Amino acid sequence: MTYAGRPELTADDALGAEALRARGAAVEALPWDAAGVRWDGYDAVVVRSTWDYHRRPDDFRRWLEAMEGLRVRIWNPVSLLRWNMDKRYLFDLPAQLPVVRGELIEPGAGTTLAAVLERRRWSWAVVKPAISASGEDTWRTDVDSVVADEERFRALAARGAVLVQPFVEQVVTGGEWSLVYFRGGFSHAILKRPRAGEFRVQSQHGGRSEPGRPPPALLSQAERVLAEVRHPWLYARVDGCVVDGAFLLMELEMLEPALELWADGAAPRRFADAMLALL
Repeated sequence: MTYAGRPELTADDALGAEALRARGAAVEALPWDAAGVRWDGYDAVVVRSTWDYHRRPDDFRRWLEAMEGLRVRIWNPVSLLRWNMDKRYLFDLPAQLPVVRGELIEPGAGTTLAAVLERRRWSWAVVKPAISASGEDTWRTDVDSVVADEERFRALAARGAVLVQPFVEQVVTGGEWSLVYFRGGFSHAILKRPRAGEFRVQSQHGGRSEPGRPPPALLSQAERVLAEVRHPWLYARVDGCVVDGAFLLMELEMLEPALELWADGAAPRRFADAMLALL
């Protein structure tokens, strides 16, 4: 499943579709908000590049409700998609897990960005909407620029809840790991690095990615996070970085993450096998 801005499969998702077709499955790409689609006529609906949901969260929630009402076999399941689309989920994870949570500013809270940094004693912080994707409307601020950023912060907070998190320097100095899992099993990993002068690692912001081999300790720590997910699931991407030798969770992506199937020749087969096993 895709979105109207790019209704075709991405090159990466096409690898998974090719592996499914090789096993006899029929695969069709459709935008999530396409009119007249009989979603309950498919054996399974797989959410992939629905990359405008964060701009239309209310529409997307209504669509999820419709899928629930039709009892569509959708992966990941509606309950998990609904939970994961809002970064409040970070606060649902157990306190003992190493997670970059930060402070959630609800609409109408009346606080200032400067007050958040002062209260938390942060020199640097990252500001983003609670419902966001691909680093959109995400920026970095510090104690010297926080006053100048106040108007931008107020405009963002007027549109919805805002998440202010401590800036994790290791994203720039060591890179961010993306660990990809299918049906509970580790598949492959990539290491993402931002371009010079940037902290966002997404390719649209100049970030670069390469296949990586994470140490077993990182996988064990990532799997502690996944063990807290109380829903069945097809795919997960666990994003984080290494701080003082431990894995620090940045995002648990279970809605529409790029699965980076290009990074491992066997990854498309693993994805296809996991999908067909659910059927």
